[in-house]
Amino acid sequence: MSKYSRRDFLRNAGGGLGAFTVGGLIGSTGVFSSLQAAELEATHPLAPKQPHFTPKAKSVIWLHMIGAPATQDLFDYKPLLDKLHGQEVPQSFLQGIQTSTQGGVGKLLGSHREWKQYGESGSWFSDFLPHLAQHADELAYIHSSVTVGATHDISVIKLNTGALTPGRPALGAWIQYALGSANPNLPGYLVLSNGGRGLESGSVNYSSGFLPAVYSGVPLALGEEPILYLDRPSLMTAKQQRQDLDFLRRFNDYHASRYPTDSEIRARTEAYELAERMQATVPQVLDLGRESEATRRLYGLDDEYTRDYGTNLLRARRLVENGVRFVHVVSGMADGEKDWDAHDDLITNHTKQARMVDKPVAALLTDLKARGMLDSTLVVWTSEFGRTSYGESGSGRDHNPWGYTQWLAGGGVKGGVHYGQTDEIGLQNADEATAVDTYDIHATVLNQLGLDHLRVTYLNQGRSERPTVVYGRVVKEILA
Repeated sequence: MSKYSRRDFLRNAGGGLGAFTVGGLIGSTGVFSSLQAAELEATHPLAPKQPHFTPKAKSVIWLHMIGAPATQDLFDYKPLLDKLHGQEVPQSFLQGIQTSTQGGVGKLLGSHREWKQYGESGSWFSDFLPHLAQHADELAYIHSSVTVGATHDISVIKLNTGALTPGRPALGAWIQYALGSANPNLPGYLVLSNGGRGLESGSVNYSSGFLPAVYSGVPLALGEEPILYLDRPSLMTAKQQRQDLDFLRRFNDYHASRYPTDSEIRARTEAYELAERMQATVPQVLDLGRESEATRRLYGLDDEYTRDYGTNLLRARRLVENGVRFVHVVSGMADGEKDWDAHDDLITNHTKQARMVDKPVAALLTDLKARGMLDSTLVVWTSEFGRTSYGESGSGRDHNPWGYTQWLAGGGVKGGVHYGQTDEIGLQNADEATAVDTYDIHATVLNQLGLDHLRVTYLNQGRSERPTVVYGRVVKEILA
């Protein structure tokens, strides 16, 4: 991920680094007591708020496999697809298929992988994911995933915000709005990427949309300075910095009083305050040197191939350990392959991408479980869509919004359960009654955080908006 300039930091900070100007209310531990939380709830937009009901999860780690992997090559085993490899797609499987990309409908493309069943659940995994396969009984598989749109930018926006066009809040922003922050010294919504396609579609995927700007996500870069220019200048004392911040606050408060509907002015003020506290907090939280060598090896930090993605997942674990509610991790560059978008030479693409993510994702699940955190952390493997069972360019797969697999783990979901299914060749959802759209995933995530998606509302231009627009159902079949 490219480094940010000072201007970039302040722009993103103004949108996302919401903070608490609470002086003595913040204890040395950075954790709110119930009394402090109650005092803050009525006065600050990021004060901790009570959920609608008892939550099963405290935090979410959102693993976005950008570019869209072919799940019939990973964990949706279709023997018939391999058997029919190279043949025309039978018309019976094409009902409802409307291609919108240039490839058209090619001949069926088998997986060409070695498949085995794992765990007591007997879940199928290909040899692309040998490490993740060891966690077969901890995952809740949704094989009936569907979406709308067949281009990455549109479907990525839908995955993150529920909309096909920019302007709506991201899921992480809704969560911050509904629950506030659990740690006053860190943003409650962070976005990590290791390059490639990464975040190239822009901040619309982690913005607050029409919610106040204070709820936006904050991107972190790889490297020693995840947020550039956060440290106090060497020739400036803490007292001088505090005086400067107080001076800025007076001006910003004046303008905020003149323009009370401009949430970005207030958000920028709060950003400066949080940035001051983050000068001490961020280096500690993201210092992976504090981790044991065994943990670093577990995540693959000793391997150049997995180091960057493993670093992001180990950081994700440390962030949720420190009260961050929503960590959005975007997969990226793997040995020249910028993402999972395998329109040709799928084997090369998926070999590299799978090798990059397999060990770190398995490590995240292992680590969370060992620390007693998996029960309170919801891990979601997701993508903007899947890939077709027929080929493109002879050796790749096209975009597929009609049927693909995603999974959830921890955070109160059942392990080793399989919900829904694709047809016999893995092209479409086999039963419309079990279809799970983006809105349903969002509703389920909110539910595990103790939130009723129908009751999380915000009045925008006279319309009562909610995270799932006018859709959404909780996928109760996968919940413990």
